Amino acid sequence: MSKVLIKPLGDRVLLEPVEDNKEKTKGGIYLPETASKERPEKGRVVAVGEGKVLDSGKKITPSVKKGDLVLFTKYGPNEIKVDGKEYLIAKEEDILAILM
Repeated sequence: MSKVLIKPLGDRVLLEPVEDNKEKTKGGIYLPETASKERPEKGRVVAVGEGKVLDSGKKITPSVKKGDLVLFTKYGPNEIKVDGKEYLIAKEEDILAILM
């Protein structure tokens, strides 16, 4: 994981995309890249904001932490480029799961 000097705000999370080059079925068949275009994507959490602040003033801390491998919705995050490298900034609600 590279060192990035970006601090997400609020409930946003900075992700480094992790790509699976080939997806294989249980039967050993490799699926073309186009077959999984609409599926959630994987990413590694690089940085996390301080959390969402409710109207009441209460802060909800994020469920993810730096280094977590997560699944997120394909079109939820915004793409950014820093020093020639692509990252994603997503709201925590766009993250579907933490991979164990």
